[in-house]
Amino acid sequence: MSASETPAFADPLAQATATPEHTGAFWMPFTANRQFKKTPRLLASAEGMYYRSTDGREILDGTAGLWCVNAGHGHPHIVQAIQKQAATLDFAPTFQMGHPLPFILAERLAAIAPDPLKHVFYTNSGSESVDTALKIALAYHRARGEGQRTRLIGREKGYHGVGFGGISVGGMVSNRKFFGAMLPGVDHLPHTLDIARNGFSRGLPAHGAELADELERIVALHDASTIAAVIIEPVSGSAGVVLPPEGYLKRIREICTKHGILLIFDEVITGFGRVGEAFAAQRFGVVPDLITTAKGLTNGSVPMGAVFATSAIHDAFMHGPEGAIELFHGYTYSGHPLACAAALATLDVYQQEGLFQRAIEMAPYWEQAIHALKGLPNVIDIRNVGLVGAVELAARPEGVGQRGYEVFNRAFFEQNLMVRCTGDVIALSPPLILNKEHIDRIFDRLAATIRATA
Repeated sequence: MSASETPAFADPLAQATATPEHTGAFWMPFTANRQFKKTPRLLASAEGMYYRSTDGREILDGTAGLWCVNAGHGHPHIVQAIQKQAATLDFAPTFQMGHPLPFILAERLAAIAPDPLKHVFYTNSGSESVDTALKIALAYHRARGEGQRTRLIGREKGYHGVGFGGISVGGMVSNRKFFGAMLPGVDHLPHTLDIARNGFSRGLPAHGAELADELERIVALHDASTIAAVIIEPVSGSAGVVLPPEGYLKRIREICTKHGILLIFDEVITGFGRVGEAFAAQRFGVVPDLITTAKGLTNGSVPMGAVFATSAIHDAFMHGPEGAIELFHGYTYSGHPLACAAALATLDVYQQEGLFQRAIEMAPYWEQAIHALKGLPNVIDIRNVGLVGAVELAARPEGVGQRGYEVFNRAFFEQNLMVRCTGDVIALSPPLILNKEHIDRIFDRLAATIRATA
C-alpha cells in the first residue's frame, strides 16, 4: 500500500451477518463450547419478536434474548437515541466528574420505583449490581456503628450473577463448586420449589410460605446482630422459574424488619415489566431495602445495571466532611452516556406503549396457553407468573439435562423457536410486545418439539 492510499475499514454489517470462518478463539460464557462449535446457533439480526439466523431463518424469540429485550428488538426510538448519543458524547467519567444523563435518568427511575427506594447507583450488569448491593449493605451497617453485621444470607437455587459476592450468596451448585471457599460468613435459606405439593400451579403456589420461617432459625444460629442482609430473587429465573409461595415474601420482609436486617431483591430478571409491574416488589406488595436491576433497563441494547436504595440507606452515608468520598466503590462505565441514552429511550417506550400494562393484560392468555402443554410426554410441571413460564421435563435415565437440551436445540433448528433450558426445565420470557398470535406460535412450536423429543 502506498503512502497516499487510505486503508479500508471492514464493513460492520457484513461482519455481523456472516458465518465466522473460525470459532476457536472465543471462549463462550455458560456454554458447552465444544458441543456448540460443532453445530453453531448463530443470530445475525433482529426486529420486533424475531431474530434472523445467519442461514436466513426467522427465529421467534421466546426468551427476550436473555430475559432482557422487553420492548422487542431494534426499536427505532432506542436505536436512534444510541446513535445520536454516540455522535454527541461517547464517554465521560463519573468519578469526580459528570454529564447530564445519569442525573436525568436517576430521576426517571426513582419515579417508577417503589417508595422509598429513590436513589440509584449505576453498574454495568446484574452481577455488578449484586456485588454493589452487598457492599452497600455491609458499608451501611458500618456507617451506623454496627460493623459487626457482616453475614449475608442467600438462598438455595438462587442466581445472583458471577462475581464472588454473587456466587457466594447464590445457590446454584455448578456456579459455586469450582471457585474455592468464596466469601466467609454466608448462609442459605431453603428454596421454594415443591413439585409434589405445588405441581402445575397457576401463578404463585399455595404451599410453602412456612419456608420463610427458616430465616428465624438462621437468625437464632448466628444472632441477628451479625447479619447484614438477606438477598433473594422474587422469582428465581436461572434456576428454572421458581416462584414464591403466597405470603412467603411478606414473611421474609417481616423477619428482616424485626431483626434490623436489610432485604435485597434481585430483580435483574423481574424488573421493568416482566411480571406485570415496573418491579416485582410492586406486583407482590413487598418493599425491600435495596433492588438490583440490569437487563430490561436498556432493553438489552447497551450493558447497564442499577441498584436502587432507600433514602434511609443513602442518607446514612451523607455525614462527615463534605469533601470526603462517602462510598469507595464504582466502575469506569457507571452512568455511561450511551447506556443512559438507551435507558432513557427504553423508559419512553415502556411508558408510551404501555408495555407494563400489556404484560398484565396478556398474562391470562399466556397462562392458559402454557398450561395447555400439561399431558404432553414427559412434562412433570408447569409454572408461570406474569410473562414468565417454565415447563419442567422428566430427566432421562442417562443424565439430567439431556432431554432439556434436545428440546432447546431442536426447537431452534426444527421449529425456528428460541427458548432457554436449565437442566430439564424449558424457560420462556418473551418480549412484552407479543400478541396472542405470538403466544399461540410459541406454544404450538414448543409442543411439537416436546412430542418429537419423547
